[in-house]
Amino acid sequence: MIKHSIRLHPLGKELMVNDQTPLIDVLHEFGIEFPCGGKGTCGKCKVRLLEGEIKTTEDHQQKIEKLGLSDDWRLACFSKCTTDITLEIDQFNHLILADESEFDFCPQEGFGVAVDLGTTTVVAQLIDLSSAKVLAVETMLNPQVRFGADLISRIQSCIDGNQTEMTRIIRAVIGKMIDLMMKKHPVELQKVVLVGNSVMQLIFSNGNVSPLSMYPFKTDNLGLKTLIPEELGWNFQVKEKVKFYPSIGSFVGSDILAGILATGLHQKEKFTALIDLGTNGEIVIGNKNQIVCASTAAGPAFEGANISMGMRAVTGAISSLNLVEDKIEAIVIGNTAPKGICGSALIDAIAILRKLDLIGMFGEINSGETAIQITGKVSLSQKDINEFQLAKAAIATGLSILARKLSIELDEIETIYIAGGFGSYINIENLAATGMIELPQEKIHKIGNTALIGAKMFLFSDTEMYEEILTKTRHINLEGDPNFQNIYVDKMLFL
Repeated sequence: MIKHSIRLHPLGKELMVNDQTPLIDVLHEFGIEFPCGGKGTCGKCKVRLLEGEIKTTEDHQQKIEKLGLSDDWRLACFSKCTTDITLEIDQFNHLILADESEFDFCPQEGFGVAVDLGTTTVVAQLIDLSSAKVLAVETMLNPQVRFGADLISRIQSCIDGNQTEMTRIIRAVIGKMIDLMMKKHPVELQKVVLVGNSVMQLIFSNGNVSPLSMYPFKTDNLGLKTLIPEELGWNFQVKEKVKFYPSIGSFVGSDILAGILATGLHQKEKFTALIDLGTNGEIVIGNKNQIVCASTAAGPAFEGANISMGMRAVTGAISSLNLVEDKIEAIVIGNTAPKGICGSALIDAIAILRKLDLIGMFGEINSGETAIQITGKVSLSQKDINEFQLAKAAIATGLSILARKLSIELDEIETIYIAGGFGSYINIENLAATGMIELPQEKIHKIGNTALIGAKMFLFSDTEMYEEILTKTRHINLEGDPNFQNIYVDKMLFL
């Protein structure tokens, strides 16, 4: 078999691959993103060809031209390696939130592993069950990103015949992460628990995801999944069966079940809310008597997928913006020149632009131009602002409808927790200023990775704990509410 080298600049990495190897198969490990699932429509996987040759098809060339790229650019999802090549790519250092919060527990014997399987990232922790001490942590990009950045593209990829491979690679990567931790701490594992959204659970357990691709987006296969290491392809033993905890509803998974446990909202007298603004935005409101939850379409804007210069929280992304004497100052991850803007800074930008009266209440750019420069070469287009409006309206509408389902007013919510890696960067004052959460900012608190906290708590719990939460929880279809459209349109405004 003919081999070729792929040199990656400025990483200094060199790969040896077989002739005709698709770049999408090897570059996803280095942070190259494929949000559109390899369809060539988003341009996020573009690489600059410094040396060598990558032939382009007519379709590939048209997509390059449509994205406004020069002749030295290629789309990795449409490219194959047929000669020795040198590519310029960015070193995307994803900031993955690994939790070390303390929580109440009853000591047990042995060791366990808690895994938060996210759409974008995976975090695993090795826990001493006698002390709840974290002995080791492994974090990794979810290798399924090559099949698409969001849940809908992952589902479609499964339907297109890729589920067997998607199941294999996620099982393998989690097994590798656990193996790495056990090499540092050679212990016998008592248990392994996983949490994640419903799609991640179904793919990991090789369940059928197709019901989630069509109305009414429901599946009966959301319960607790138990598996053994051998069928997962793992080469180590676990005394108890591996457990993937149950989802609450079609697009509200066990990561939110774990979040409810972590915040303790199911035991509180007063109403508490939990919002996870990750790839799939979920909202929960409840107390010790009843809980309602829903998923929203807020994620793509905050993850950068629908924003022209949008990025995840990685090297080169603007993570926050501040207004200093009417001048916008940017904080960039990695202290480099800004290449784009991530979700937290998008919130800052909208709040600042509203404060400067550069955008109006309908989201229009007051100057009449098509974009507003933020800093350096980074700008927000009119379409970007409208995308933010859709996302902020989705969250505000979700909160409003869920509160109505509980027959309460929004101001009866005592505390709102913002969860996840994205939430850890948010400026609460700016978040409130956009109108996304229509409550005083003193009620809004960042809480970190509640999915991982809850997963660790599941290591110490029995089935009664999660069954108690599920019994009092209702999953709400927001779009099915008769007032949804009216509320949604109203929440798009900047007041």
